[in-house]
Amino acid sequence: RIKVLKRIGVNVAILTIMLTIVGCGFKLRGDYGLPADIAQLQLLALQKNTPLYRILWKQLQGFNIEVLDNSVSASQVDEQVDAIVYLSSDKLERRLLSLFATGQVAEYELVYTIKYYIQFPAQDAQEIEFDVTREYQDDPEAVLAKSRELDLIQNEMRQEAADRIIRQIASSHSNWQQTTGG
Repeated sequence: RIKVLKRIGVNVAILTIMLTIVGCGFKLRGDYGLPADIAQLQLLALQKNTPLYRILWKQLQGFNIEVLDNSVSASQVDEQVDAIVYLSSDKLERRLLSLFATGQVAEYELVYTIKYYIQFPAQDAQEIEFDVTREYQDDPEAVLAKSRELDLIQNEMRQEAADRIIRQIASSHSNWQQTTGG
């Protein structure tokens, strides 16, 4: 009888936790998507061989979106491209955070700044700029390992930037639909 009551208590606790999590709107990170009515998107950039451009291109194609690039002329683009994203700049800066007693740099703050525009049909382009930051500890004794770590951190920052751009596309599209009734 006590075991049955314990089991019921555990089940009630689990059910309460699950309902609380679902009720507050919690979603697992990465569990987002683009609206189904974005079937064709033009991704523009001054240089389309940048790592951010390539990551964003792959992610957009993963949503089964036809992605058009710079090589498509304006006459070839359908009159109703669902969205245009123009990556105008991305730059990585290092800021000094601390030094070793010897005067060598011990720690950097990496700041990846992304500026881009989103445009939907019959709407002005919306300019968006944001930063992704990370701290990086340097070690002059392990230059090769730290170089590899820096590459991994930069790739992670670019991935986070691409995720944020996609979430912003979805959010801006929702706002556009509300204002235009489209």
